[in-house]
Amino acid sequence: MDIMESGGSWSSGYLLSKLEEAIAWARKYSIFQYPFVTACCGMEYMATACSHYDIDRFGAGLPRFSPRQADVLFVVGTISHKLAPVLKKVYDQMCEPKWVVAFGVCTCTGGFYDNYATVQGIDTIIPVDIYIPGCPPRPETVLDGLMKLQEKIQKQKQLV
Repeated sequence: MDIMESGGSWSSGYLLSKLEEAIAWARKYSIFQYPFVTACCGMEYMATACSHYDIDRFGAGLPRFSPRQADVLFVVGTISHKLAPVLKKVYDQMCEPKWVVAFGVCTCTGGFYDNYATVQGIDTIIPVDIYIPGCPPRPETVLDGLMKLQEKIQKQKQLV
């Protein structure tokens, strides 16, 4: 229930909305990513973090290697059906709010691996927020996907 609905003053509702905006801004620029790298797209993922492209200026420069400390899961590369339960477990271990980025065409759709062993898109296992297509995606495309994720995070309803 909002403060305005409970009989509060106009200024307390204004203060609450400004607090939500501040939390949204802080979440937008403090992305802690968990890289789940399995294939050749990992090189482009690493290139994005280098000084030429500098993913750190978007607040996403510190990868976490524990899903319990991360809020964005970067799935980079081909996912086999044998690896799918591991990916699901990593996703389940992340705290809310959490987001998922599918990085590369193999992650998004299975790529040219149209066979029984490869998952044909990770959205059949876990929900995906941002798709970054390409084989491999260029660092500029990765930064564009990151900015779209930041917009999505900022527009989301914040829990105060």
